[in-house]
Amino acid sequence: MIRYSLRCGNDHGFDSWFKGADAFAALQSAGQVACPVCGSTEVRKDLMAPAVRPARKSASRPQRGDDDRPDLSAPASELEAQIAALRRHIEENSEYVGMNFATEARRIHAGEAPGRAIHGEARPEEARAMIEEGLPVAPLPFLPSRKVN
Repeated sequence: MIRYSLRCGNDHGFDSWFKGADAFAALQSAGQVACPVCGSTEVRKDLMAPAVRPARKSASRPQRGDDDRPDLSAPASELEAQIAALRRHIEENSEYVGMNFATEARRIHAGEAPGRAIHGEARPEEARAMIEEGLPVAPLPFLPSRKVN
């Protein structure tokens, strides 16, 4: 199988696979190669970079093994490590109240609910209103667990 980059008379570029060079020539001369955009059968091969793979592995080039793969779950910097530690501390020492954060924070502030450390989510306008009301709230430098891949 061979893949050609093709271009029609209306300058639309597209790729297509053929059994070989002879198969492409036969289909093209029969008018069976058409542009998927405009349907023109005036199609020619376009410039393309060859897909070349080395026949064998070079001894001079180091091979990348499974041990060389980066650990994407590990912090990439000291700052990321500190934010991860802060997250663990907050999650271990406070209650997650989800989208009810604004309501629960107001209840605690008014004395209608038991005082405790909470964390959760609030829309920007809710957060602004809580700050204006004098509630002791602050944004966290990370996304909630449910919003992280």
